[in-house]
Amino acid sequence: MLADGTRYPLRGRPKTLDRTVDPKTGTIVIEALFPNPDKLLKPGQFGRVRAVVEERENAVLVPQRAIQETQGQKSVLVVDQEDKVALRSVTLSERIGDLIIVTRGLEGGERVIVEGLQKVRPGMQVKPEQATPRAPAAAPGAPAPPAPAQPAAPKSGKPASGG
Repeated sequence: MLADGTRYPLRGRPKTLDRTVDPKTGTIVIEALFPNPDKLLKPGQFGRVRAVVEERENAVLVPQRAIQETQGQKSVLVVDQEDKVALRSVTLSERIGDLIIVTRGLEGGERVIVEGLQKVRPGMQVKPEQATPRAPAAAPGAPAPPAPAQPAAPKSGKPASGG
């Protein structure tokens, strides 16, 4: 990443890597070589590097807002094929943006309730709607939509964390 926040368009390759983490900054020193046909980069220049440190095949991702915590136990509400609500205990891993990797308790393609969580209970019959991207809050007094559900998304090759 360049100083102005834009992405440098050409891929580099590491030359040397210092394995010690600076305790003051939480950073490591990486020396890298980048093609520089437009002479945009200067010798000794500092920058931010994003790198894939791990890939997880078929990881199940759910929106963070779907996760509930009760006495230290994490769970989600899912909608089964008969449109009935069920509570699932889940084991979570890293967070990627506003999504969280679920390592146990869900399968890819299951419908997870992301809105209206306070209105539904396990065993209830619901009319799920596909969740839309988060929008500004509705006007006061507007009726709340029924419990939308969103399929837990299997993502192939999604980086689990970066640095």
